[in-house]
Amino acid sequence: MADLWENLTKVNWEKMFVPSTPLLEILVRGTLVYLALLLLLRLVLKRQSGSVSVTDLLVVVLIADAAQNSLADDYRSIPEGILLVSVIIFWSYIVDKLGYWFPLVERLVHPPPLLLVKNGKMLRQNMRKELVTVDELMSHMREQGIDTLKQVKRAYMEGDGRISIVRHDRETTGNDRQRDPS
Repeated sequence: MADLWENLTKVNWEKMFVPSTPLLEILVRGTLVYLALLLLLRLVLKRQSGSVSVTDLLVVVLIADAAQNSLADDYRSIPEGILLVSVIIFWSYIVDKLGYWFPLVERLVHPPPLLLVKNGKMLRQNMRKELVTVDELMSHMREQGIDTLKQVKRAYMEGDGRISIVRHDRETTGNDRQRDPS
């Protein structure tokens, strides 16, 4: 019983608080991985991100991984894990801030919408760019109560991967307008 108590109360303070990796290396690694993944996700996975922005998804994944390493005693100390999480949050904040002030960064982080349909005609070259099939486009149209392409004024692939559709407005004639009673 004494051995069990001794094993339960042993704490390796040095292992928990003394980094085994130079802190500057962690800072550089965190920075390079964040920026590389941001570019890869922006260029490759625009459609797959859904309604969560790519930067939000990236931050969640990287923080989970960075925190897991320090919590699981997987060769990382607590300061190393805290530094890595801090680097990720720092870059997320800086990229969003730069996107606010510089249009070029904004286009990288939050790309502009891509026109897929214009006045009832599919723009197949743009659809190919984002790998949007005719079936997928038609599915999004049906979800919005649209039966034919003739009803679509514009359809866009938004920067977050959603497809938005603008219908043609019904033309109003003199008989359709309500008269002002005054």
